[in-house]
Parts: sequence; structure tokens; C-alpha cells
Amino acid sequence: MTDRPGGPLEGKAVIVTGAGTGIGRAAALALARAGAYVLGVGRRADVLRETADQHPGIAVLAADVCGEDAPGTVVGAAIERWGRLDVLVNSAGATAMMPLAETDAKRIGALFALNVTAPSLLARAALPHLKAARGAIVNVSSTYGHRPLPGAAHYAASKAALEQLTRSWALELAPDGIRVNALAPGPTESEALAASGLPQETVEQIKRDEAARIPLGRRGEPDEVAAWIVHLADPAATWITGQVLTVDGGLELV
Repeated sequence: MTDRPGGPLEGKAVIVTGAGTGIGRAAALALARAGAYVLGVGRRADVLRETADQHPGIAVLAADVCGEDAPGTVVGAAIERWGRLDVLVNSAGATAMMPLAETDAKRIGALFALNVTAPSLLARAALPHLKAARGAIVNVSSTYGHRPLPGAAHYAASKAALEQLTRSWALELAPDGIRVNALAPGPTESEALAASGLPQETVEQIKRDEAARIPLGRRGEPDEVAAWIVHLADPAATWITGQVLTVDGGLELV
């Protein structure tokens, strides 16, 4: 493997899930620009290819991270290509508007499978390689992982679970030199709301309402979140672990 010069992650190998759109795509691009070799993972080959076309340091793998064989397949693809794995970015996730009166077991199971179980099993599969590299895990949570979200309690609960995994793994893996942190973005421009099945007019109203509540007066952009993913993945962040960094325009304060 030949290192590419030009950034703090020069020559590092990184897996980014959810790399086809939104924060995941922005993270893949930001990490590649920081010098990393990036394996972008997602379900849709077409949007992954659009991500890869934007930087030569990005390779892609179309895979459902909830699939039974996905953890081994994803980690194996990175190892086969680069012979190492330094960082795992768990960015894939789903939003689900689910008032208690409309809650059902199937929807809860699907939400937790993607937001909690898949990151856990990917981290398990990556663990031997992260130990060898004394690497890092960056989980993408949400500002609603630590504040209530009426009408979408199970989404908030799934992100709260991811934040607690972050803290617990940080302690568990510290003896191996593996750092584990999380980003908690506020409302950010992405396809998440549209993918939740809400009508377009409802999505637009939610966006307006969210922007009105944010002290800085707007929703975030994926690049603004991705920059902090790079910071947490940077080997120079040697003494930061177990942290959940909220990037939400001040929403957490109100």
C-alpha cells in the first residue's frame, strides 16, 4: 500500500457506513481529503458511486449493514484492499417518527437493528484490526440521543443507546489504546426526513420548525459535522475518548 501525502490521516484506512448520502458522504470525502483511504459502505450502489467519483481515495461497497454476513464482509473488504483498519465511522442510521399510539414491534426492531445492533457488530468485527492499529471508533448519534423527542421516542432511545455504547466501549477498549467517541449532530440537511416516509410538505414544515428553534437560526450542513468526525479520527486526538460532542448550532442549550 502506498501512502498518499497531504493530511493528518495520511495512509490510514477508514470504514464509513452510510456513505451514500448526507453526513456519511460528507465524512467519507472529508476523511479522504485528510489523506485516508476510505471504504464507503451503503445499500445503494448508485449513490455510493457518486460519492466515490468525488475523490480517488474512496472505494465503495454496496452492502446492507444489517445483513447477517455484513460485518465480516465489510471489514474483510477493507483488510483485503489495504491490509489494515485504523478507524471505523458508524454513520449509517435511520430516523423514524413513531408516536406511542402507532408503535409496533417490527418498526422498533428495524430501528434498533440499524442504529444499535449494526454498529455493535461492525465494531466487533473490526476490533482485532483496531487493536493492531491502536485505532478509533467514531459513532454518529444525534442531539436527541440526550434530549427528548416527542413523537419519535424510539429513535431518540436508539441514539441514547449508541451514546452509552460509546462511553462503555471507551472504558472497555482503553487498555488496547482504542479511542471511542461520538458526534451528536442537531438537525442537518440530509435525506433522513424524506426517507422516513413523511409527506414532502410535512418534511418542509419540520425543517422550518427546527431552524426556528436553533439559536444559530438554521439547520446544519453535512460538511460541518464531517469536519468534527475527522478531528475525532485524527491520531493527534490522543487523549480524547468516551466523549459525545454535540454539534447542533446551540439547540442543546434551549
